[in-house]
Amino acid sequence: MPTPPGPDRPSADTATIAAADLLGAAARCGTPCAPVRDLIGSDDVAAAYAVQELLTAERVAAGAEIVGRKIGLTSPAVQRQLGVDQPDFGVLFDDMYYPQDTPVPLSRLLQPKLEAEVAFVLAADLVDGPLDDEQIRGAVGYAVAALEIVDSRIAGWDITFGDTVADNASSGLFVLGADHRTLDSFDPVSAQMRMSIDGAEVSTGAGAACLGDPLHALAWLARTSREFGRPLRAGQIVLSGALGPMAPIQGPATVTADITGLGSVTATFIQE
Repeated sequence: MPTPPGPDRPSADTATIAAADLLGAAARCGTPCAPVRDLIGSDDVAAAYAVQELLTAERVAAGAEIVGRKIGLTSPAVQRQLGVDQPDFGVLFDDMYYPQDTPVPLSRLLQPKLEAEVAFVLAADLVDGPLDDEQIRGAVGYAVAALEIVDSRIAGWDITFGDTVADNASSGLFVLGADHRTLDSFDPVSAQMRMSIDGAEVSTGAGAACLGDPLHALAWLARTSREFGRPLRAGQIVLSGALGPMAPIQGPATVTADITGLGSVTATFIQE
């Protein structure tokens, strides 16, 4: 993985800037845009992350705070669908977080879909050292049930690997549950998940569906983030990847996910 440019507005070629401008305009206007793969390619990893880095730098310059990362494409089925053999990651900003008791306005979203996940909150930096299983486990302060509201600025979710990476890994918003569990009392790989929309079951899954173990996903992210020069830090939140299929929402709804060992997490979506 290449190291991206520095924290100020990155140097970028014409295609990178054009792709970032297209995605940025879609986010601001609330109207999905055409895919950006014609500008940066479908599977050019360096080009896709360069677009993501440019958009991230612009958001930070505008006052947004980075609070963590999300991991995507952790499911083998989704990887096969997109013709890729690796996960991806995006950036979590402070304004993407909604507490459970705060309704989520659908106006914040374009084409939302819900995923139930295990989130990790880090108690130690993952900067130096081997980043092996022992170090990864030791860095986790606690795990918490999470709902990730994935979204795409690209019309009809017509995405390839390059499109989704450039679009901040199709990040939208996220909600965290109330129960915090240390890894002494919670085994992520053994977790079972059930997600419902307005009481109707829409997704089930297990910890093993997330790169074999959500902690494996965290380890991948720790190593990859360090290679990019953006290592994970204490206090950051990591959404480790979907435990089951994502489900779309079409209008106002209440979504609840139950994860064994972590309790439940609920998000209520409203039309303003």
